[in-house]
Amino acid sequence: MTAPSLRCPDCGTEYADRWRCECGRPLEYVERSLPDGPAPDPAAFDVRDGLWSFSEFVPESPAATLGEGTTPLVDAPDWDAEFKLEYVFPTGSFKDRGATVTLSRAAALGVGTVVEDSSGNAGAAVATYAARAGIDADVYVPASVKDSKLRAIRRAGANPVKVEGPRRATTDACIKAVEAGDGWYASHAWNPAFFAGTATFAYETALQRDWTVPDAVVLPLGHGTLFLGAHRGFRALEDAGWTDSVPRLLGVQAAGHAPIAAELHGLDAVSGDNDAADGIQIADPVRKGEILDAIQGTDGDAIALGADPVERELDRLHAAGFYVEPTSAVAPAALAEYRARGVLAPDDEVVVPLTGSGLKN
Repeated sequence: MTAPSLRCPDCGTEYADRWRCECGRPLEYVERSLPDGPAPDPAAFDVRDGLWSFSEFVPESPAATLGEGTTPLVDAPDWDAEFKLEYVFPTGSFKDRGATVTLSRAAALGVGTVVEDSSGNAGAAVATYAARAGIDADVYVPASVKDSKLRAIRRAGANPVKVEGPRRATTDACIKAVEAGDGWYASHAWNPAFFAGTATFAYETALQRDWTVPDAVVLPLGHGTLFLGAHRGFRALEDAGWTDSVPRLLGVQAAGHAPIAAELHGLDAVSGDNDAADGIQIADPVRKGEILDAIQGTDGDAIALGADPVERELDRLHAAGFYVEPTSAVAPAALAEYRARGVLAPDDEVVVPLTGSGLKN
């Protein structure tokens, strides 16, 4: 088994494998995976392999899988939207999409130890899929990480490394370990395999809608792991001729940690704080330029919300049977805000992912 090569989109340098280009840019796959034929009959599409059922779009081969994917897409009439229940994955978050592909790549490369930095969900996913692949894992986490997520990392046999200070300090400590040769960086921000995994969100959504796409998707936005995955996935579907458009991508960030919204709307629009949405408190996303390009290219947007509307939305979700963690409430809360601002028309078809389980709190 071999892993596909990577290339820098800026300088064009190719690598058999590396966590970033020598010029500092995130790497991408040399070859883009697209199917040759037309879209299959959605009623006959075989989803028994979960997200790996879309193997023609995925550049890696499944070597670390737990049957993840094909999450439900359900009507949410109280929100006049469809919710995609990403919190029903094996580790309780959408990060399993990226982890299965990333750890499959690591297995193909013969990696012995992976390292990752995470506020919780990505760390739990990487730890779990590393265990599935028989690979050791060191997961760098903020000292304030929730005990439930710390337990998930430990019980998968991984080694959690607590780091004091802001979220950025956790990333810095992890990168220092990578540069010292302490492991292979299974980063949900840098590694293109992770985004190849999160792109499957788009393939599943289109399939569940009989190869049509919604007018818009409203997503939480930190490092852009799901946001950019959705963008790549919907673009790939259109380029393959399986769908005929790309939805508007509407992001939401946590007030006080909203560099994308600040770039679009100014600092006054992102003032305040939001400790409820700890999963997206990213001050300096690695792929900021790519996120902004995706917003511009889909006539999208990004806004910031404080804690109050998110906490109210969390209560509303729980009362309706959607038992999610606080960060999952930011996108439904933003849906209401986008409608109030007139960004979304009353008759727009909208999909909203619910990204993490409330059982992890």
